[in-house]
Amino acid sequence: MMKTIVTGLLVLLLSLAVSAADKREVRVVDAWSRAVPVVAPVAGGFFTVVNTGNAEDRLLRVESPIAKRIEIHEMRNDGGVMRMRQITDGLIVPAHGQLEFKPGSYHLMLIGPTRALIEGDHFEAALVFQRAGKVKVTFAVRGIGAGG
Repeated sequence: MMKTIVTGLLVLLLSLAVSAADKREVRVVDAWSRAVPVVAPVAGGFFTVVNTGNAEDRLLRVESPIAKRIEIHEMRNDGGVMRMRQITDGLIVPAHGQLEFKPGSYHLMLIGPTRALIEGDHFEAALVFQRAGKVKVTFAVRGIGAGG
């Protein structure tokens, strides 16, 4: 009898955990990078973060063995001159909103890629958020001239 109760409770807890995971408030869509040769010193990463929750979250960093270091960068037009700067304190993803990483705007800078990024290939990364924790993402590698 006791074994049946314990088994039932374990099944219930597992189903609740799976249900909660399916309702993740922060998700990443359309993650991609441009193809680069093995000798390339950098590559870019792009995606959109969607936050369906009632609270804002903050993207803190990105982790992946695809590069020696990954930085969050911003490109912006400053008086007719495009400037790039590293974002070190993360970026806010608004509640019921999204944050877009695209060419000419926010993007990931993959510094020192550990291998060539070949069109049609994929690589894994984890985006680390203040509230949502680690969100695993698969980046698709598009052609060298790919746009947003």
